[in-house]
Amino acid sequence: MKPWAAAAVLLLALTAVLAGRYQALRLHTAWDQQVYLWQRVWTPQHANALAASRDLFSTLRILGLQVHPREGYREIQVNTPLLKQDGRPLWLVVRLDGQLKQLDEPAIRQRLLQLLQRWQAAGLPVIGVEIDHDAATARLPEYQHFLQQLRQQLPASLQLGITALPAWIGSAALPGVLQQADSSVLQVHAVLSPQQGLFDGRLALRWASQYAHLSPNPFRVALPAYGMGLVSFDAQGAQVESEASVRVAGSTQELSVAPQQVADFLRQLATLNLPRLHGIIWFRLPLESDRRAWSLATLRAVIDHQPLTADWQVKFLPQPNGLYDLLIQNNGPVDAPLPREIGINASRCLAADAVGHYRLETTAEQARFIRISGDQLRAGQSRPLGWLRCQQITPGGTYVVP
Repeated sequence: MKPWAAAAVLLLALTAVLAGRYQALRLHTAWDQQVYLWQRVWTPQHANALAASRDLFSTLRILGLQVHPREGYREIQVNTPLLKQDGRPLWLVVRLDGQLKQLDEPAIRQRLLQLLQRWQAAGLPVIGVEIDHDAATARLPEYQHFLQQLRQQLPASLQLGITALPAWIGSAALPGVLQQADSSVLQVHAVLSPQQGLFDGRLALRWASQYAHLSPNPFRVALPAYGMGLVSFDAQGAQVESEASVRVAGSTQELSVAPQQVADFLRQLATLNLPRLHGIIWFRLPLESDRRAWSLATLRAVIDHQPLTADWQVKFLPQPNGLYDLLIQNNGPVDAPLPREIGINASRCLAADAVGHYRLETTAEQARFIRISGDQLRAGQSRPLGWLRCQQITPGGTYVVP
């Protein structure tokens, strides 16, 4: 091949690669972004969170009713004046627990429709009802019947949506269920195992690809922006704590999803160009006190494709008698796991100690703070690390191991 011909072939290949990347980015940024409001207790923090997220999320999906085998019917007392003022379209989400032995269809539909009427009478811009029911695969025909009857009773102006589980993908009953809904939400996050955590990007890509070729209607993918505490995991499933502690004996294993992990998934998802994939729904809207949810800054960074790099700083707060209180601060744009190790070069130290998630190891010239338990530190926030009483701290002698 002549040199000019080889150069032409190389140029064409490079153009194709760049075009593919551009197309993936264009699809990614064009996706509609929505968010779940899943808090069972509403607080004044909701006003701040909604105001700060107006430019990120087009639509709100709000937990309004929960049906549980032990707790029965629980209506969430949402702040209707706040939602009316916000003005964004919203979905009423009804959670039917998978542990329900059977669905009391007439009673559920009656409670749902009554709540829907109250929301509409309060002036809320409801555009649809979403049913979140993690039914066992064997019970999908029963679930199809429930949805079919509900569709007949819902106002024609409202959409009916469902949450779909990856476990249903191989079921012959799934098409019948999907035919009852106008759209669906594929949930690709759950406690897979203590080792796998809440989210596996490779599995999620496979599920999304398979589901896209099964769904007859538009669908969205629900992605995690939170962590949880795993209390136990056995054949009956996972017992977890999310926003509040469950107060059980024993240790709790913290499970979290790294922002970079989700950002990598989104980049790869965009390249698949899946039919009928219309957008992303994030779980859940972060409140300031929600210690297991990503901060809004992190969620924004992932959605806007910003670099997700940590920037750690150790702060020395002088106290009387040569004492320094130590803080570890996250100056990066995203929440990040606490660093594994922090070293401070110092000499002639009289005393030192670690606090919180760290233990202390010392030598004549260095204090090492070793992480003993994991946790996230939100972007822009700091946390106590420990204290030192030393005659000399080496300038620039501090290191952080992420």
